[in-house]
Amino acid sequence: MNWNLDDLPLFVAVCDQMNITAAAEELGLAKSTISKALTRLERSLGVRLLERNSRNIRMTSEGRVFLEQARMILEQVNEADATMAGLVSEPAGPLVVALPMAFAREIVAPRLRRFYERFPAIELEIVITSHPVDVIRDRIDLAVQVGHLDDSELIARRLYESRLCWVTTPEYLASHGLNGGIESLVPHIHICEKRYGIQGFPVRVNGEKRQLDLSRGIIHVNDPIAVREAVLSGLGVTLLPDQYCKRHLARGELVQVFKAVEFEASASILSAVYPSRRLLSNKTRAFLEFLVETCEGM
Repeated sequence: MNWNLDDLPLFVAVCDQMNITAAAEELGLAKSTISKALTRLERSLGVRLLERNSRNIRMTSEGRVFLEQARMILEQVNEADATMAGLVSEPAGPLVVALPMAFAREIVAPRLRRFYERFPAIELEIVITSHPVDVIRDRIDLAVQVGHLDDSELIARRLYESRLCWVTTPEYLASHGLNGGIESLVPHIHICEKRYGIQGFPVRVNGEKRQLDLSRGIIHVNDPIAVREAVLSGLGVTLLPDQYCKRHLARGELVQVFKAVEFEASASILSAVYPSRRLLSNKTRAFLEFLVETCEGM
């Protein structure tokens, strides 16, 4: 089996257009050149990739499998070119990054000036999300995701492991006392982040495993910043990842309470992810290192 790499872009173009004439126009080649490339590929592979006549083209099952591999190969070639070019040039060009809403607003946005000044030639697009993205399908170069990853097609680099804190305002603490154990905590929880709003939320009290029911009678929000702002306005007690309340605790706008009610696990793990089948371009690497430096500073 000895096929020519140069024939792959022609095959992919035909599959995208499902028309040899349109593919030829897109690539600026003669139709005969496209047809010969398809014939060479099929002869080298020993399979029929496309069923075609003068009017129609239909992809075979073998063609669909080979198309997926062809796209991966071309993407790796392009990334290799970009990586090698990056050895002698500054990172430049478009870069699409997906970030969780709170992380983007609180952690990344205040530090973007530093990244821009270091890499002004990178055309950065930040997609703010409230749910995990499909990095490969959505053609995202790099994403930050919360929690453990199940996708084996992604490479993950851990950025930050946060811990949870019970917090309220000094005014709320002064007016309600907040004395007692775990039983006296729940009546003061009026809002929490949605992912914690479960029936058996695990905690430890004096080393003993316990559970809290945060599923009912509580406002659930999928943004920790909104939860924090509601509590700052006097809406009781809540649990927050430390990165979203550190400044407010330091300024005395929030105070920690119920320290004896500890959390079973970390609040969340923030990871930067990118497709394992892609080589890391210099512009993607630049943003990844920016995220690493940012999170180390937290």
